[in-house]
Amino acid sequence: MRLTRIGGIAGLATMLALACTATQAQECCDQESPFRPGEGWAETPATCETIGHWAQNAPQTNVRISLAIDGKLSEVHWDGALAYLIMCEPEQVQVMCVTYDTNGLEPGETVSFGGGYSQIGPTHIVLDPCLASRSPG
Repeated sequence: MRLTRIGGIAGLATMLALACTATQAQECCDQESPFRPGEGWAETPATCETIGHWAQNAPQTNVRISLAIDGKLSEVHWDGALAYLIMCEPEQVQVMCVTYDTNGLEPGETVSFGGGYSQIGPTHIVLDPCLASRSPG
């Protein structure tokens, strides 16, 4: 009898967890947006011109979401352990990619970022962890 009760409680807990996950997944993400649940990659990334709109309309959720964005690097920093790549100009919403290497990227290059989204104030977004690569073309 005791095993059945524990199994029943475990089953109920699993069902509740799945229901919560489904509810949270519904909060994210508009298929037209540059956001995706978890570690997903959006087909249509944001740009430096559109990120202000997307920052104001980011999904309100407690689960991890990712953001994809294409644009020009404005700054590249290396502290010996992590690279901090900053996209977009100071008068725009800026996006910082926290990654493990600069990969030789330099300010002015057009790149793609994708990573775990968090907004640090109205004009600063951090993607951590983040992948960065040169944009083709």
